[in-house]
Formats: sequence, C-alpha cells, structure tokens
Amino acid sequence: MQNTATPTHCPYCALQCGMNLTPAPDGTVEVSERADFPVNRGALCGKGRTAPAVLSSRVRLTSPLVRSGGTLVPATWDEALDRIAEGLSRTRTEHGPDACGVFGGGGLTNEKAYTLGKFARVVLGTSQIDYNGRFCMSSAAAGGMKAFGLDRGLPFPLEDIPKSGCVILVGSNLAETMPPSLRFFTELRENGGTLIVIDPRRTKTAEQADLHLMPRPGTDLALALGLLHLVVAEGLVDEEYVRERTAGWEDARAAAMAHWPEYVERITGVPVPQLRETVRLFCEPESAMVLTARGPEQQSKGTDTVSAWINLCLATGRAGRPFSGYGCLTGQGNGQGGREHGQKADQLPGYRKLDDPAARAHVAEVWGVDPDSLPGPGRSAYELLDALGTDIKSLLLMGSNPVVSAPHAAHIEERIKSLDFLAVCDVVLSETAALADVVLPVTQWAEETGTTTNLEGRVLLRRQAITPPDGIRSDLEVMHELADRLGVEKGFPTDPEDVFEELRRASAGGPADYSGITYRRLAEENGVFWPCPTEDTVVHPGTPRLFQDRFATPDGRARFVPVSHRAIAEEPDEEYPVLLTTGRVVAQYQSGAQTRRVDELNAAAPGPFVELHPRLAERLGAAEGDPVAVVSRRGRAVAPARITLGIRPDTVFMPFHWYGEGRANTLTNPALDPTSRMPEFKACAVRVEAVKS
Repeated sequence: MQNTATPTHCPYCALQCGMNLTPAPDGTVEVSERADFPVNRGALCGKGRTAPAVLSSRVRLTSPLVRSGGTLVPATWDEALDRIAEGLSRTRTEHGPDACGVFGGGGLTNEKAYTLGKFARVVLGTSQIDYNGRFCMSSAAAGGMKAFGLDRGLPFPLEDIPKSGCVILVGSNLAETMPPSLRFFTELRENGGTLIVIDPRRTKTAEQADLHLMPRPGTDLALALGLLHLVVAEGLVDEEYVRERTAGWEDARAAAMAHWPEYVERITGVPVPQLRETVRLFCEPESAMVLTARGPEQQSKGTDTVSAWINLCLATGRAGRPFSGYGCLTGQGNGQGGREHGQKADQLPGYRKLDDPAARAHVAEVWGVDPDSLPGPGRSAYELLDALGTDIKSLLLMGSNPVVSAPHAAHIEERIKSLDFLAVCDVVLSETAALADVVLPVTQWAEETGTTTNLEGRVLLRRQAITPPDGIRSDLEVMHELADRLGVEKGFPTDPEDVFEELRRASAGGPADYSGITYRRLAEENGVFWPCPTEDTVVHPGTPRLFQDRFATPDGRARFVPVSHRAIAEEPDEEYPVLLTTGRVVAQYQSGAQTRRVDELNAAAPGPFVELHPRLAERLGAAEGDPVAVVSRRGRAVAPARITLGIRPDTVFMPFHWYGEGRANTLTNPALDPTSRMPEFKACAVRVEAVKS
C-alpha cells in the first residue's frame, strides 16, 4: 500500500468512529483525525488511537497452528485447512450435520457474517449457528420487533440527540464504553435539554446527568412501570397519539397501574420524589428519548424491560416524531449488521426469519439451493455453548472468546475442552483459541476491506489501509477453502465486494434491505442508512429516521406490550446477600483479547477489581487495594477492592475483561430471557469475603 492516508473506521465499538490510517516508514501505522465523519467528528478514545498496536507481529498471530502432542505448533495453511475439513467432515459422518457448531462474533464485517451463515447452512447443513452478539442487544431487538415491527439500534442518527428536550439513559456508561458519543449528550445539556441517567453506580456518565437514579440491579422493569403509572395518574398520556398511532394501550395501562410509586420505591430503592421528577422532566419538553444499553437488557426479563420503556415512549407520544423515540445503544462494532445477515440462529440475510417459507425461498434462490435443504432455527448462543461436547461435537469459531465473555464461564470452558474438535479463526491467540485443535491467523480491520453497520443503522465502508503480513489470510478465503474441501466448489467468493453484491440480492425486500447500497455509494456518501431499496439516490437516499409516518407493522401502528414486574432469577439470600453487576472500563474492550495486548491500555487498566461501598468494605475489614473474593453459586473470583461511595451498599461491580482468578463471568448467571435468550449478566446473588494473606 502507498504511504498515503486511508479513510476508514475504528475496529472496536458500535460507533465505528472515522479515522485516517497512514503507514509509517518504520512499518508502524499512524492514526490521525478524520473530522468529516459525523459520528465522532475526529474524536477518538484511547482504544481507537492505539488500535494499530494489535497489527504488530509481536502481538498478533502470524502462522496457522495445529495441536500436536498437546501443544499448538506452527503448520502450513494446507495442513491446517485439511485438518479442519477432516474434523468437520468426520463429525458430520459420525453424528450428523447438527453435531457441527458454528459460533461467530459481533466484530465480523457484514460480508463475513453473511458468508458464515451461508457456510453453516449450505456447506455444513447445520442449524447450530449463533454469535456473541446474542449477549449484546438481543433483548432490545426482541422488544423493538414486538412494538415497532422492526429492530434497528437507533431509529434516528446520533445528531438528533442534542436537539431533544430530555434523554433518559438506562444502564449505559457511555463515557467509558463509547467516549466520543458523550459530546452529543453534552450538547443536549448546552442546548437546554435534560439528561437523566439510571444506573446503580455513579459512573462517569452519571456524573454528567441532571438527575441520577440508582435502582437496585435487576429492577429496571419495575422502575419503567412506575414511571408509566405516574404518567397516567398525572394526566400526561398523549391520548390523540395513542388513539391514532398505537394499539393495545388498555392492557398495558392496566398492567402499569399495578405499580404505584411507593411499591416501586420498595422494589427499586428509588425515592418517590425522584420518580415524580423524572416524569416531569421527561414530559415537559416537546420531544424526549429513552436510550437503553446492557444494564436493563442483560437480564432474564430483558425483553419485558425494554417493552416497558417503549410503552413509556408510546404513551407520551415519543416515538416516530422529531427528536423523540426509543433507541438501543448497540455495543459491538458490527453487532447490528452481524445479526441482520444470517449469523444468528433464527435469521437469514436481510433480517428475514428462518422459519418463514417466503424468506427461505428468496434466500435459497440467491444461494442456488433447494429451500428444503436449509436447516431450521438452532440454539441460541449460551444454549449452543452449553451443548458443546454432548450434542455438538465440533465447533468452528470466528472472532469470539467465550472462555472469558460467556456467563458461567468456567462451565463453558469445560464444555469447550470436551469437544472432539475445535477450530478458531482469530487475530490473536485468545484464551479460547489456546484450547483449539487448529488456529488460523486471519486479517483484521486495517488489512482488509468490508462493511459494518453502526448503532444508527448506518452502513459503512472500512477500507484496507495496509498489506497484511505474509502467511495471513482473510476469513472469506478461509471459508472459500473449507467449502471447496467439503465439496462445495462455488458460491464462496473471496473478494468482499463480490460478497456484498450477493448480500444486496439476498437482503432485497427484507426488513434490513441493503439492495440499494453499493461500495461506491458508501465511499461517496460517508455511509448509507438502511433500509435502502434502490441505488437511485434521488428516489431513496437511505432512511436515517424510521417510523416518521408509520411503524413497520401490518397496520402501521406501534404495539403496546403489557408487562409486569418480576424478580431476577437469583435474588440475594442469607448465604449470598449481595448483588453483583458487571460492565466495562474505558481502556479495555469486551473479553480484552486484543486490548490486553496494548501496553498503553494495560497501563491504564492493568487488571480486574471489585467496586464496593465503604459500609460493605468496613464489614469485611477490607481496605482499598486489599484482595477480596466474590463468590456465587457458580464459582469464585478474587480481585483488589476499589472502595467508593458511587455504588449502592447492597451491590458490587466487576469489569469482565480478564481471564484467571479475576474472571467476572465465572460468577454470572446464565438464566435466559424466554424471548431473546439473553443471559442475566447484570444481576446475580453473591457473597463477598476478605482474602487472608
């Protein structure tokens, strides 16, 4: 590649911040500001600034590895690919196609996610495919589908946020998880709008708020219902909007009225005056928004919780109107696109449902296969991982590290170890890759071209900026070679634009219609919002704002969903009297597989910790920095104490980026939401113990 700046996007979170990359004479890559991209306007967090560090051969994998005598040793590509094909083929022959599992990642490009879903269903013939995005925003997706008939993280661009009158931010610490986005909320307040943050911790985001509510973890559903009760009781329902643009109000209203303020205060710990103030601030301005993140969504009742917050928006006329609405702050880089195009257990490209005969027929025609040959829906992410070694004998894994990121992680680690065969494609030797029979080193963001879809539903073009090292291949090349070895010689191109052209056809007419989006348009227009059914920019420039005229339901009306409070799956008791909640810190990302290999980021966040209130610390006899043990019914984790008044006395917090004795997900509860199949990462019962030296 020439030593000129290439405009592209960050490999990390769902903002997909714009940046310029320039190869330096010494072989490193320089990151510079790209002010023309509206999401970050040139601003980058520490992860984005240091992202090229993972391109170094000192950090990344440079050769295929195969297991020999219990050890991973370098191998040729042919040897490694043959080994994978043999392992998958043997499993299919001995146990059937559904004994082969496929597990993807929310960081894969749209082209990779699309091809991985096609590979699973056409080459392997397995229904057993899902991805770690199931752990990201699946509850919000399910809630959005129920209410609006369509799921897109934000139904409006981020630039609408500063123009709103009030934003309720539920369970998001975006000052640490996606720092460049904080400017939109700062501008909101500068414009006279109000920011309300709901979080059991006084995070850096909560410090920016006009009002901070600190509910007990796992009670967001009751909180939303209590607010809706007050809206009704105080005569603040937008009756005309409810009559003209919604359905199902009476049942939702009746459910909410069972949650009177004092009852909600007992459940959540949020004082009634704060509940009333929240309703006043939300209902006074002409426009308002509710934005949720993992806090309310990663619960065994996450879908109902999202529905309750959507009900609040609908009752007050805050959806499908300018600078108003419900939105979800997607976490992973391509968490949105990753599930739209077939990586999820129940979906086909274009956000089509796998059990819809018309959807199967359309996609099968694009793929050149019989619709009846496509398997049906498979297991969700945790259920798939839990079945490893029993029903699922072999696993192909791309871009995920479940040994760190999955709930009940020690159990999942044992399930992975029990497999007959494991193949991993990754950039680095993650903790999961270290358990594999074959590891393939693949290209990463700056070394390849492809598209991602950010949290706004804006499809973006990541451009190749540098040439990958010798001996590195792309995931698309891997799937092409494996398909060929497994008897499917055609249908798996290696050029990402060729894949995207097929994806356009497969998505045409679906809810997530990309058929009018091309690489040329993406380059010229700085991204295009889906749905976009035609290339003619005059006829259809893309859809930055959804639901302005109608919702994506058969009659165009949004649906209220009646929901009621229920307890989390595992409430505290005498043996486990404290609640654990988990999350991220600014200098690390997800399982830390990449960021933990960057010196600057490790210096800022070198390891796990347990955040606890001074009263709890005093009972334990623990001082700042002392090791403490957090114990749940699933295991024990040990990390230094971080004592702060910024957390509830009945709650402890642990970040989940690390492996080893401080692995937070050793503790978390895999109880699943009945609709979204989201595990309950955000609340489980634990006890905290001082660790004697």
